[in-house]
Amino acid sequence: MLQSLRDKMHGWPSIVVLGVAVFAMSFFGIEGYFTSRTETFVAKVGKQEISQQDFQNRLNELRQQGSAQMGDQFDPSVYEQPAMKERVLDAMIDQQLLLKANTDLGLRVSDGALREAIATIPAFQVNGQFDPATYRAVLAGERKTPAMFEDEVRSSLAVRLLPDALSASTIVTEGEIDRFLKLRMQRRDLRYAMLPRPALTDSAVTDAQVQAYYKQHQGEFMAPEQVAIQYVEVNAADLKPDAAPSDEDLHKRYEEEKQRFVQPEQRLVSHILIDVPKNATPEQQKAALAKAQKIAAEATPQDFAKLAEQDSADLGSRRQGGDLGWLEKGVTNKAFDDALFALQKGQISKPVLSDEGYHILWLRDVRSGQAKPFEEVRGQLEQEALAAERERKYNDIAGKLADKSYQSPSSLEPAAQALGLPVKDSEPFTRDGGKGIAADPKVVKAAFSDDVLVQGNNSSLIDLGNDHSVVIHVAKHVPAAVRPLAEVRDAIKKDILDQRVAAAAGKRADDLLARLRKGEPMDVVAASAGAAVQSVPEAVRVQDGLPEQLRDEAFLLPHPQDGKPQFAAVALPEGAYALLAVDKVQDGDLSKVTADQRKMLRQSMVAAYGSVVTQGFIEALRAKTEIKIARDRM
Repeated sequence: MLQSLRDKMHGWPSIVVLGVAVFAMSFFGIEGYFTSRTETFVAKVGKQEISQQDFQNRLNELRQQGSAQMGDQFDPSVYEQPAMKERVLDAMIDQQLLLKANTDLGLRVSDGALREAIATIPAFQVNGQFDPATYRAVLAGERKTPAMFEDEVRSSLAVRLLPDALSASTIVTEGEIDRFLKLRMQRRDLRYAMLPRPALTDSAVTDAQVQAYYKQHQGEFMAPEQVAIQYVEVNAADLKPDAAPSDEDLHKRYEEEKQRFVQPEQRLVSHILIDVPKNATPEQQKAALAKAQKIAAEATPQDFAKLAEQDSADLGSRRQGGDLGWLEKGVTNKAFDDALFALQKGQISKPVLSDEGYHILWLRDVRSGQAKPFEEVRGQLEQEALAAERERKYNDIAGKLADKSYQSPSSLEPAAQALGLPVKDSEPFTRDGGKGIAADPKVVKAAFSDDVLVQGNNSSLIDLGNDHSVVIHVAKHVPAAVRPLAEVRDAIKKDILDQRVAAAAGKRADDLLARLRKGEPMDVVAASAGAAVQSVPEAVRVQDGLPEQLRDEAFLLPHPQDGKPQFAAVALPEGAYALLAVDKVQDGDLSKVTADQRKMLRQSMVAAYGSVVTQGFIEALRAKTEIKIARDRM
C-alpha cells in the first residue's frame, strides 16, 4: 500500500500538499497532533487558574464553618445552590486579583508577620503561649505540614494587605462623624392610629370565583415531586475492630514512627531587623549593611533589648525587645536557620541577609531534642491503630458495597445480605431535601438523577465525608401535580376574602389620608374609622414597641414644614393599615456621645469607607483583567 501511495504522489500537486503539511507541523508543533489539553479550571483570572479542586475545597471549608456555627440548624444544601456558588467563586476571583496586585505593587507578607499571626492562634497555644509541639500535633491531625499551613496563612494575610492599606489611608473628619451622629440619633415626635380591618359588605364567594382563582393560580397549589428511598450505609464510626492491637504491635509502631515523638531542638532567640527596601539601590543596600554591622559590633546581651526597641524594623517583636520566642529548624528561612543553629548560647551573630533585610541574632537559650517514652504515647498509638483498623475495615466494606450494588443494580437486598448490613428507609422528600439522610445534597442529587430515578438503578457509592458512605435506591416516586380543587377550596376562599379586605383597607386608608392632608384633626379622622391616636414623643430609630413598618416610614418622611405635620398611610402585615403623622424632628444630642463611642464610630466608618474603596479598586482590576468562568464545572 505504501508503495502504491508513493507511486501516486508525484508531480507539482503532491509537492504543494506535502509543503502545506510540513508547514502546519512546523508552525503548530507536531505534538498538537498527538496530544490534547482538557481545560479543568472553574475560573481563569489573567493567567492564574482556579481549579475545580480549589473551588470544591473552598465550598467544603464554608460548609464546615457553617455546620460548626449553626449546628442542627445548618442546611448544607445552601452550598449546592447556583447563586451561592457564584458568590463563593466571585470572592475567590477577588482574592486572585488582590494577590496579583500585591505582586505588581511589591507588597508581601513578612516572615515576622507570619510568625506573629500563627503564634496568636489559640489552637497552637498552651497556657496562652505558642507551643511548637502542639503546633505540629494539630497540623498532623489535619494532615498538613508546617510549610503547607504557613503557605495558607501567608496567602490569607496577603489578601488583606491592600484592603488594610486602603483602610489605613482613609480619613474620616470630625464633621462627618457629627453629621452621622445627628442623623443616627435623630428624634421624631410621632402620632399613629392602627386602623381596624374593615368589615366586608359581601362575604359570599361563588363556585365560579373559586374555579377562576384556581385556574389562575395553579402554580400556588402544586404538590412538589417527591421520592422515598432505600439505602445501605457504611460508617466507620459504627465499625468495631476485630481485635485490640497488642503491645508487640504498638512497640513496633513506636519504633517505626519514633521520629514523630521526638521534640526537636529549640532555640530562644531575639533579633534586630534592619530593613532593606524591595527595590533598594546599591547605596541603600550598603547603608543598611553598614548600620547592621555597627549594631552587631556594639550589641551585648545586656543592651540587646534596648537596641531592638530603638532600631529594629520588625514592629511585631521590637516592643518585646526583639523576642521571637522558641524556634526550631524549618520555621524561618534557610539563611536565618543556618545562622541561628550555628550560634553558641549567649552569642550575637553578624548581620544575616534575608528577603526582609539584615537580621542581628542573639541566641539566649537552647532546649535539646528528646523522645517521649513509649509509656507516655502508648494511648495515642493505640487510638491511632484502632482508627487505622476502622479505616481499613471501612474501605474494605465500602468497596464491596459499591461492587455488589453495581452487580445487582435493581435492588439493594443482594448487597445488604452479602455484607450483613440493613436496608434502611427514608421519609419522602423533595428536590429541596428532607430529614436524616435526605438532608445531604449529594444524596438528593443522586435520588433525582436520571440513572437512579428514571432508569431505576442503584446509585454509585455516595461519599458523605468522614468515612461515611451510602448507596441508595428509589423506593417510591410521586411526580409533581396540581392539588385537587376539593383539597384547596377552603384556602382559595380565604385568599379571595383576604384580598377583598386588603383592597377595602387600602382604599379606606387612602381616603382617610386625603382628609388628614386637607387639614382635618387626626383624632377626628381616626375616630371615624373606629381607631384611637397614640403619641410617641422623641422616637428614635430603634424605638421599642413601635411596629417596624411604622418606624421605618417615620424616618423616611420629610421634615414638617411651617409647623404642619407630615402624614402617611402605612401598609402593615395581613392587609392591615395605620395612619402616621410626624410632628417634629430634632437632631441627635452630640453632648451625650462619649470619646470612646466617637472612637469606635470612627473605626467603623473607616472600615466601611475602606471596604467601599477596596471594592472599587477590585472592580477596576476586574475591568482590566481577562476573566473566564466555566459555570458548567462549578
